Amino acid sequence: MKFPIVEGSNLLRSKISLPADLQGKLNILFIPFYQWHQNLVDAWVPLARQLERDNPGVFYYELPVIRSMNLISRTFINEGMRAGIPNHTTRERTVTLYLDKEEFRQALDIPHEDTIYILLVDREGHVIWRADGVFSAEKGEALAAAVSMAFEQKFSVIGSSN
Repeated sequence: MKFPIVEGSNLLRSKISLPADLQGKLNILFIPFYQWHQNLVDAWVPLARQLERDNPGVFYYELPVIRSMNLISRTFINEGMRAGIPNHTTRERTVTLYLDKEEFRQALDIPHEDTIYILLVDREGHVIWRADGVFSAEKGEALAAAVSMAFEQKFSVIGSSN
């Protein structure tokens, strides 16, 4: 499965194209659909930060998914989120996606919007691992293992010859 090509803006007001603009070799994507999902995302963030620190080349992003709407409505929502998030890095990595939610969910085989989805994707957008819902130690360990395994299988450099 591959992450669909979509465009959004981060909370620093920069246009972002996904998956092309993902910075990591591996990227942890948190996909919430409603404001009340933020608590679910927040429970996962400490692990994501730890995985970033421990694994150069791992980055995490929050991708709030909102139905398509006009520019004035998008600006109002984005500026409200921006006001509530003072951290520069969090603003940079929060990319709001205003799109056809049903089409987006179908592309990623997301059955409903009742919870968040967590995807581990490579730079090309290939989905390597996925989970949904509330953080648990089991899910956290599974994500950490998926990161380790992906680096071992795909990104490790055994040796080089010049």
